[in-house]
This record gives sequence, structure tokens and C-alpha cells, in this order.
Amino acid sequence: MSRFIVVLSRLGQSLPTLFGILVVTFLMTRALPGDPAAFFAGPAATTESIAEVRAQLGLDQPLPVQFLDYLTDLLRGNLGQSLSTGQPVLTDLAQRLPASLELTLVALFLSVSIAVPLGVLAALNQDTWIDQLCRFVVTAGVSLPTFFTGLVLVYVFYYLLGIAPTPLGRIDIISLPPPQVTGFYLIDAPLSGEWQTAWSALKQLALPSITLALFTLAPLARMTRASMLQALGSDFIRTAKACGLRSSKVLFSYALRNALLPVVTTLGMVFSFSLGANVLVEKVFSWPGIGSYAIEALVASDYAAVQGFVLAMAVLFVLLNLCVDIAYTLIDPRLKIDG
Repeated sequence: MSRFIVVLSRLGQSLPTLFGILVVTFLMTRALPGDPAAFFAGPAATTESIAEVRAQLGLDQPLPVQFLDYLTDLLRGNLGQSLSTGQPVLTDLAQRLPASLELTLVALFLSVSIAVPLGVLAALNQDTWIDQLCRFVVTAGVSLPTFFTGLVLVYVFYYLLGIAPTPLGRIDIISLPPPQVTGFYLIDAPLSGEWQTAWSALKQLALPSITLALFTLAPLARMTRASMLQALGSDFIRTAKACGLRSSKVLFSYALRNALLPVVTTLGMVFSFSLGANVLVEKVFSWPGIGSYAIEALVASDYAAVQGFVLAMAVLFVLLNLCVDIAYTLIDPRLKIDG
């Protein structure tokens, strides 16, 4: 029960932050260039028709009135209507967010699977070729833009070798989306027994997830290496070795477990950043995610869509920080969530 109360208190502490994000996003969207009423009315619209559309959208009201109307709709679960798609913003987010989450989670799984072992090996073999390889991977991952990496992978594996599918969407053009349960095609397709669709989704996901993984791998490998070097040079590691403990137990039970704390923090930051910043990857591979949706909304000055995107990212960020706090208590027994 104490853990449940602490979780509720953490969520309660995040409410002022979410409200501040709402205010800033509302003001910044109104400062964007362009007129959504003119965009919605069309290029052949007259001044009178644009003014009529602006009145229908409530944009002729003072900003405080518009903000109060927005908060009222938000409390009712209404994020507004997207001018770009003609659908409720909540519907658009529900359709596109699983695509971005699936791409980001698979990319993070790949990057963690490579970065953590590589960082540990680099720390254990400092100043050797393994350490140099880790530094090279980190430097390349930081230096190469994601759109460049994605284009290179498309050129090599799709155009030259012909082993990758056409980089257009989450499944190929001859497959149909599986019945939606979670929104993740890699889960929904096997649940419905559509293994051909699952294989198509996996092939479509390969290149964009590798592209994003190469970008997120760099900070994780660098943090793992630095944390492991600090842990291996600590007094408790020397004491454990002096007590005659096995090298594997010293490495995994003591050094790696303590080194994982900053890695988990970095992982949370990388996840939140990549979820909102993978728009370039989504554009290169025509991935129907939330990042490309936000860019299209910004171009069209679609206030409701932009505000819905920022609110969704803020909520995910708060929940992610809460998960990181809970993960701390599972990794390090010295830390208590109710402390």
C-alpha cells in the first residue's frame, strides 16, 4: 500500500508540470506563422468565408477564453478535431502512437542488446582494440544523422542488394493490417494467427529500427563503459576480489548491478527523446508514426493536433520517469521507493 501511495504522490507532483506544458504549448501554437482558418477554408476562400471559419473554430475569441474552452474539452477527454485529417485528435494519436512505440521499443531493444555488452567489454579491456571499437561505434552513432544512416541502409539493402522490402509503411502493399488489439503489428498479427503479416511487419521494421538503434546506441554504450570503469575501480570491488569471490559474481552481482543505475537513467532519457525525435526516420521510411503526424500538423498550423502531440509526449515522459524510479529499487536494494 505504501508503494501505491508513493506512486500516486509522484503522479500528483507531475500535475503542475503537465499544466505548465499545456500553457506553454497553447501560447506557442498561437504564435506559429500561418492561419489555420485560411488553410481549412482553402486557397479560393474569400475574406468573409475565412472569418466565418475562424468563428466556427473559436479562433476569434480572446486567448483566455480559448484556453478555458481547451481545458474544458480536455477534462471531457476531447483533444479537439484535427484540421489536417478531419478526425478527432485522440483517434489520430491512438492510430499513430503504437507505430512510433513499436519502432522505438524495437530500436531500444537492439541498442541495449549491443551497447551494454560492448560497454562492459570496453571497460574490462580498457585501451585495447575492443575499447577502440566501442569508441568508434559511439563516435559514429553521434556523428551520423539518422536520415543519412537510413538513406544509406535503403540504398545498400533495398536498391543494391534487393534483400530489404520497399520502405513504405509498416507492412507491404499486398498485406492487410491485423485486427487491432495492442496496435503493435508484431503482437497483433501472431495473436490473430496471421504469421505472414507478422513476417511482413518484421521485415518492414528491420531497417528503420536499425537506423534508430545506431543513433541510440552511442549514449548507452558510452555510459555503460564509464559506469563500469568507475564501478571496477571502487573499494567494494577490490574487497570482493580480496575475499576470493568468483570473477563472474564480482562482475555481474556487484560491478554491473551498480553500473546499471546511470545506464537506466540514460535509457529513460534516450527513450523519451527518440520517441519524439524519430520523425526523420519516419519520413525516410514512410512510417505512419506520431512524429510525422506532428510535423504535418505544424506545417498546417493545426493547433489541436500539435497540442495533442505535446500532451501525449508529456504524459509518456512522466510515466517513463516513474518507471525509471521503480526500476531503481529493483536494481539497487539500497534504494527504497518510499524513501
